[in-house]
Order: sequence, then structure tokens, then C-alpha cells
Amino acid sequence: MLAARRVVSAATRGRRFSKFAFVGAGKMAEAMLAPLQETTIENETPSVSFYDVSCAVAKRVAEKYPSLTRAESLDECVDGADVVVLCTKPQNCDAVFADLRPVVQNQKTPPVLLSILAGVPTERFRAGLGLQKVARAMPNTPGQIGCGVTVWTAGEHKELFTDADIERCKGALGALGKEIYVEEESYVDMSTSISGSGPAYIFLLIEAMVDAGVQEGFSREVATTLVHQTILGSVKYAMESGEHPAVLKNSVTSPAGTTASAIYELEKGNFRTVVQDAIWACYRRSLEMGGLDSNVGPGRSAGPKPTTEFPDMNGN
Repeated sequence: MLAARRVVSAATRGRRFSKFAFVGAGKMAEAMLAPLQETTIENETPSVSFYDVSCAVAKRVAEKYPSLTRAESLDECVDGADVVVLCTKPQNCDAVFADLRPVVQNQKTPPVLLSILAGVPTERFRAGLGLQKVARAMPNTPGQIGCGVTVWTAGEHKELFTDADIERCKGALGALGKEIYVEEESYVDMSTSISGSGPAYIFLLIEAMVDAGVQEGFSREVATTLVHQTILGSVKYAMESGEHPAVLKNSVTSPAGTTASAIYELEKGNFRTVVQDAIWACYRRSLEMGGLDSNVGPGRSAGPKPTTEFPDMNGN
């Protein structure tokens, strides 16, 4: 079942509806496009256009989401947009800047740039595109069904954003599931390693568990159902119980029992250390892509650290 779509009212009512222009229509863009077409912002379903240099990608997205507007050029896509959502590959930034800068500079009202590019800091967009209002976000692919989580920030230039700008960004990102605003951009790089890339870790675990079930003798269909429901139920149970994961793990683990034997093998294989090392490796790569010091993690010198504590889920 799809998650309920979030309804957002912006502070400014001067326009009948907001326009979002997507530059790039790959997998992460699609994760946003799917729920955004069903979201209400400023009491209206927003206008959404997209452009991709790949005709094959653009055609596929247009056929899948006929209510969206496929633009034939960057100019057509961005024209009149309130928010330009940049969804290209990080390594293509310079080429994108060269094409996009004259387009956004020609707009009567400069749009907000909302980037979902991993590892690219907001200052690079300001320098490359000449825009001042730049927000950076890290969504994840479960957003396609409204079950994602996105960490985002307007950074140190938040005062340049109007209330309507912020609400439009919140509305678009909230359509993906839960959105978490942070004051400091460094948290976005951190979230890349946990929530941004995290679904891949979970899918790898699912694959390994399903394969083990097949090895034991289950059909792949039954093994997949068992694993999917086990992970789904465990996550819901953890969220609703509020218990520490160790308490929940121990409640399943009887002395000298089957689970204890399985946990022993996982611990012997350094399971939790491997997971943590993978997350640190992802974080370091995100910093490298942004040209920042990536010598962070256990046993390494201190890298960029936030100067404020991460807010709790109530925003405090």
C-alpha cells in the first residue's frame, strides 16, 4: 500500500500553482516524480516538467507518467519554474553548469535550485550557476512509494529563502515520505552513507537471505516472501516497540538455541564492523566527491564536523 501523500500549504499565494523543473530524469529523479504528481502544494497539484539528454530515458518517463510535461529543451523545462530540481550525475556537473547557467540567468525570477546530487556542496552550485538560493537534499529510492526519508538543508544562506521557497521544498521532499531539515550541510553527506545508500545494503541482505532459503530447499518465491515479511515486520516492530535493538535481538535469542548459533557466526564474521566500515567508506566517498577532507572514521584524523547538535525529531 502506498503511503498517504502529504498536503502542504505555502505561505505565499501569489501564484495559482508551483512549477517544478527536473533536470535529469534518472532513477532518483523518478523516485521524486512518482509521488510529486500526486502531491498538493499551494492547494494545487504542482506543474512538473522534466528534461533529460537521453531521449530513451525521457521517452520512458513520459510514457510512465503521462501527467508530467516532457520538455524538449532546458529552456522549455526551466521556463517559469519556482524550483529547479537537479538530478544529473555528480561527475557531469561542469557540463550541466555550462548549459544550465544561461537558462536560469534568463529567468525573470531566479528559481530555487534543489540538488539531490551526492557529494556536491551547495557553494559549487552557487559558483557554477550564479544562483543564491540553493538547497541540497539526499533522498532515497523508497520515496517512489512514499516510504523514503530525505535529509536536506538550505545551508548558511537560508535567510535568502522565502517562506514559500521553504514550503515548496518541504512539499516536494515530503511527498517522498519523511523529510528531515538540518541546519548544517555536513549532515547531508553523513545521511548519504546511511539513508541515501542504505537501501542497497538492505537489498543485499535480502538477496543473501533469499539465496540461503533456496539453498535450504524453499522455492525462490516462498523464500522471498519469508524474507520480505520478516524484514518488514521486524522494522515495524522495532519502530512501534521503541525498544533498543539489542533488547529485541535478545528476546529472540534463547540460550544454546538456533538464533544464538546464527548470531555467533555473524559476530565471528565481524558483521557489525563490516556494516559500519561500509557506511564510513560511503561517507568518505561522498566527501571526496565534494572535494572535502575524507580522512574520517575510526582510527583516522578528524574530518569536517558539525558545530551544532543534530536536532531531535521534534526539531529541537
